[in-house]
Amino acid sequence: MEIFTTMILPLILMFVIFYFLLIRPQQKKQNAINEMHNALKRGDKIITIGGLHGTIDSIDEDRIVILVNDNRKLTFDRTAVREVVNPD
Repeated sequence: MEIFTTMILPLILMFVIFYFLLIRPQQKKQNAINEMHNALKRGDKIITIGGLHGTIDSIDEDRIVILVNDNRKLTFDRTAVREVVNPD
């Protein structure tokens, strides 16, 4: 019993602390990003991870086509979207 309280219990406590401070918040953030990617639709104003601003012209399973200045269309992976900036 003494070995458990002096060696194993602190390790378990450290894992629990790491889980609640690091792992769980990262999982929540990743789930929010996945929900945002799944909710993308034509006409959304977006910003890509590279900083490109545009409007979604078309979308499929893996790719989106973004309409930028002068009616230029660029194709990106769906995961390249950092945020949706639709005015409310």
